[in-house]
Amino acid sequence: MDINGSVAVVTGGNRGLGRHFVTQLIERGAKVYAAARDPESVDVPGAIPLRLDITDPESVAQAARVAADVTLLINNAGISTRSSLLTGDLDQIRLEMETHYFGTLGVTRAFAPIIEANGGGAILNVLSILSWLHLPSSGAYSAAKAASWAMTDAVRGELAPKGIQVTALHVGYMDTAMAAFVAPEDKTDPATVATAALEAVESGAPEILADELTRTVKRDLASSPAG
Repeated sequence: MDINGSVAVVTGGNRGLGRHFVTQLIERGAKVYAAARDPESVDVPGAIPLRLDITDPESVAQAARVAADVTLLINNAGISTRSSLLTGDLDQIRLEMETHYFGTLGVTRAFAPIIEANGGGAILNVLSILSWLHLPSSGAYSAAKAASWAMTDAVRGELAPKGIQVTALHVGYMDTAMAAFVAPEDKTDPATVATAALEAVESGAPEILADELTRTVKRDLASSPAG
């Protein structure tokens, strides 16, 4: 799809990777709704703040009523509780799934009919290297992102006949607040990731692997889990 002239909604558009998406979309000629639980935290010039809590169905429905001209949805909002599946707080584990799986699915269900009615477009889901690499230290996050990956692949087939392409973005640690605990040399520039992802959307690619570590992990998926 052509981003120039498109109308985009970016969830979690007030900071981190989402803020880079908002900025670059505007630079590419898109009208952009920057969605956040606190719309007053949106500070990108030219962005339209949109109140949205993806875990609240009424908030999602209201956002869909406001952004009724959307043609591009970027499901970027996320959290990381770093919860262990065996010892972590179950409420935190449920929050990961409510955000990354049910929240992303709920936003997709709300906006897909709008995108179709507007002549078609695209959806970009921000996933993770941890969709495939399941570390004990991030078990809840990994499980939720794995579920979101499966959902992304499934809805791609459902939405293609409706003129909506679906792209999955997989990336390792980025230089954002969510990965503050990671050494700087192990993190990717989120601006670079946003650029690569938007280029993939424009080209119609079903998947973008944004760094070398992610490409390596995807290549080795057939290896033994013990490895």
